[in-house]
Amino acid sequence: MECLATFDTTHMALFFEKACRAEGLSVKIVPVPRQISASCGLACSYPCDELEHIKNIVGDKEIEVAEYHELAS
Repeated sequence: MECLATFDTTHMALFFEKACRAEGLSVKIVPVPRQISASCGLACSYPCDELEHIKNIVGDKEIEVAEYHELAS
């Protein structure tokens, strides 16, 4: 299972990656898969089991995530 966060702006994708990495999470910017659309074309992959931690970071840092996705591998 792969988990992705999508964003409406490139700035938010970069901010998300930086904030999560600062917390020691393995987060990586990736292109948005074809089955998902996002206006900026970037997503961030993250460990699925860290979703609650990520949501706390997003709330604390006021990062705007368009959607969270779980994709079958």
